[in-house]
Amino acid sequence: MKTIYNILIISSLLTLMAGCRKDWLERTPQTIILEEQVWNDPKMILGLLANYYDRLPTDMGVDGNWRNMADYDDAMWSGYTGEDGRNNIISYAYSRWFFWDYGLIRDINLALESIDKYSTKLTDVQKKQFAAELRFVRANVYFELVKRMGGVPLITKQLIYDFSGDPTPLQFPRAKEAEVYDFIASEMDAIKEDLQNIANGTPSNTRANKYTALALKSRAMLYAGSIAKYNNLMASPITLPGGEVGIPAEKANEYFTKALEASKEIITSGAFALYKVNTGNLGENFYEAVVKKIGNKEAIFVRDFLSAKNKRHGFSYDNIPLGIREDNLSSSCITPSLNLVESYEYLDGSNGALKTRLPDNSDFIYYDNLQDIFANKDARLYGTVIYPGSTFKGLPVQIQAGVMKWNGAAYQTIEGSQLGAIYGGTAYPDGDGKLLVGSSGPHRSIQEVTNSGFYMRKFLDAGAGTSTRGILSDIWWVRFRLAEIYLNAAEAAFELNQKADAATWISALRERAGFGANSVTDATLTMDRIRNERRVELAFEDHRVWDLKRWRIADQVWNGQTGNPDNVVYALYPYRIIRPGDAARDGKYVFVKMVAPRFKAPRFFQMGNYYSAIDQGVLNNNPKLVRNPFH
Repeated sequence: MKTIYNILIISSLLTLMAGCRKDWLERTPQTIILEEQVWNDPKMILGLLANYYDRLPTDMGVDGNWRNMADYDDAMWSGYTGEDGRNNIISYAYSRWFFWDYGLIRDINLALESIDKYSTKLTDVQKKQFAAELRFVRANVYFELVKRMGGVPLITKQLIYDFSGDPTPLQFPRAKEAEVYDFIASEMDAIKEDLQNIANGTPSNTRANKYTALALKSRAMLYAGSIAKYNNLMASPITLPGGEVGIPAEKANEYFTKALEASKEIITSGAFALYKVNTGNLGENFYEAVVKKIGNKEAIFVRDFLSAKNKRHGFSYDNIPLGIREDNLSSSCITPSLNLVESYEYLDGSNGALKTRLPDNSDFIYYDNLQDIFANKDARLYGTVIYPGSTFKGLPVQIQAGVMKWNGAAYQTIEGSQLGAIYGGTAYPDGDGKLLVGSSGPHRSIQEVTNSGFYMRKFLDAGAGTSTRGILSDIWWVRFRLAEIYLNAAEAAFELNQKADAATWISALRERAGFGANSVTDATLTMDRIRNERRVELAFEDHRVWDLKRWRIADQVWNGQTGNPDNVVYALYPYRIIRPGDAARDGKYVFVKMVAPRFKAPRFFQMGNYYSAIDQGVLNNNPKLVRNPFH
């Protein structure tokens, strides 16, 4: 019996050995993608790249972080009262702009090394293209790091832990702030010719190409030049002994020159053009310049959304004016400030402050129509803001705070508790039966209706049903557009005392907005005007806070003092006049400027906000890092 068992065991082993042929053991797994497969398949690499592009950070956008638009001075929060803290930011937290995504840098470094190691089936052109795109994304991440944190460790290779118990080989000190900016510039110079993504002369605006590399260099060098100049003009420049924070003043012109050269290369390339399609309506034209996807040669680099791929966002859902919302349970969250509205000049070049009172302040100015107070304004205002008397989606946006009734000696202000209410009926038996409060407010206390008297237009989708939950919006987020490059060129040229060129670029943007040709000259152009041009042209495109920081004026503009109008959000409330027998006033409209009722605390930007605090966990993991000043 024992002999029979031995024979069976031996037979089984022989059968098993016969089945274990070499090719059987080396079969390709069906559930695991191997490195060789990934890095030799352009579609898989592109999929990874799409993920990396998507992870590029912004402080504000159209999905997720759009609420931050309410945190500065161009807008306030009028939505759900649970987020009223945005109107009550006593001081910005030192960690507010903290960013330390070395996970993304690690992924990119790994991808670069893997292409070198595994990509045997890609052509040299393909390998250069993918590597250059990865380096573009990495440089972009480093730009986001340096503008928030100052100098950071420059890690360009994959770091691998050896499980020895000694982490010091993984710990790197912070580079100098200037070194990070230099790295960004040198990377863009090194890769720009390898970046293709240009078909029939038309560059892609969703993938990096030569011009996106130049655009990043233009912006980064302008930031570096500004810090080199303006930080050193402060009474107490913000620096660290190792140069992790602060850039020597003597480098300012070098950076401004690089910003100017990169900007000019884009402008003179002919690959892009300012959007001037809707010349019959310059306000709509400006709106389209930012949001229109077809026939728009102004967009250089965008984060796109696409309904057909179910990549959509709810910006319109949450910010459509209340009176024209569709199936929304939310609306009207971000509402622009009067501060922003008044930064748009009149077309004769005069100050943009709206005229609400006679020069001697003895009476209101009476307007026949609500929109008349905005007549002859910079067309970019219309393209950015929905103001009283204007429309959206072809629908009137009804904005009226109430009525003012003359009692023979003074006006009685009447504001209803219901939106869209009529001044009449049992509630107001002496009323005239006409509109009391607009269906879109403004209202002092109701949530999800404008508290400032204005609504967003920029980034709001004018397509049918796009503010409904079922459809949503696929309006893109603009990272770079040609108008910014014009502004970068103008500012850099101004700093280099090339004022005639600077005035030419500024005038081109203003002419598109309705100003006459050459509306600014080298004699009239000032740095304050350039700064205001950036504010009105680039509102809500994630520039305002970074501009104030690099010019080192954020602590002056938002100084926390209640007497400083710059750090308080103002509103504009329109009223219909009831004054029978006075044809010059009855039925007209007047406007009242006020601090927005839901706005509670003046903005306070502290010196410690110029560079964000490094998270304690990061410091614990790497003792070679030094803290930023004031933290």
